Amino acid sequence: MLARTPADNKIFAGNRAVGRIAVAVTAEGGVSRRQRVHEAGSLRVRFPNAAGAGALEAVIVNTAGGMTGGDRFSIDMSVGAGAGLSVTTAAAEKVYRSLGPDTQLDIKIEVAAGATFLWAPQETIVFDQVRLRRTIEADIARGATLVLAEAIVFGRSAMGETVQQGRLFDRWRVRAGGALTFAETLRLDGAVAEQLSQRAVAGGGVAIATVLKIPGSDADVSAVRAIEASFAGEVGISAWNGQLLARLVAADGAALHHDLVGVLTALSTLPLPRLWLN
Repeated sequence: MLARTPADNKIFAGNRAVGRIAVAVTAEGGVSRRQRVHEAGSLRVRFPNAAGAGALEAVIVNTAGGMTGGDRFSIDMSVGAGAGLSVTTAAAEKVYRSLGPDTQLDIKIEVAAGATFLWAPQETIVFDQVRLRRTIEADIARGATLVLAEAIVFGRSAMGETVQQGRLFDRWRVRAGGALTFAETLRLDGAVAEQLSQRAVAGGGVAIATVLKIPGSDADVSAVRAIEASFAGEVGISAWNGQLLARLVAADGAALHHDLVGVLTALSTLPLPRLWLN
């Protein structure tokens, strides 16, 4: 393969998708309202219940039709005191193979005292030879409620797809009251299918998810364990120091979606976005 010239690199960069969303929500008279909405590039956000009372529901749309190497996206969400906001995506996001550069997704979240925020995008489907780098940074005030859920499906099993090789770097940092309370980094690099087959990783499952709730309690754990007979895959959950973490592994995306609906319904103080139930 011939090396790319500077002119080739310039053309490549010009063909990459870039998108940004910044949303700020406030509460007025018990109703959550949009204070500021900024959209740029291929990202859009819609509010199907903007005229309703209570919490707002936001739906993110990527008009680029997916993500691939060299694409850059950023999402900023701010929820003011007493407001409520749930965020999802219009469809499962697809991240295609890369010829070298990473696909970059940066998410920043701020939740004020007395506010409630649910981050529940539909599943991210990654393809063979993917290179995805995602960071999630959340700052929440004392007295705020945060539920973060992210799901990744490695290939579309119904179409016989697998992810043999690739790179996934997923970094979460959550601060509550200014103190770092949750930090983890997931990295799969190289032989992804082989790594997922390991018992300590996914035990052969190709669909994984993490759900973090702050504050989280033993009562929340009991609510999830009460429905464990309905799970199609494996779900592990625990609570400590006022926060809760659930891990989900399933044989395919459909099973994972089923289990996530159950877990999020049991944990979230906001209604699950309607797109999750269609």
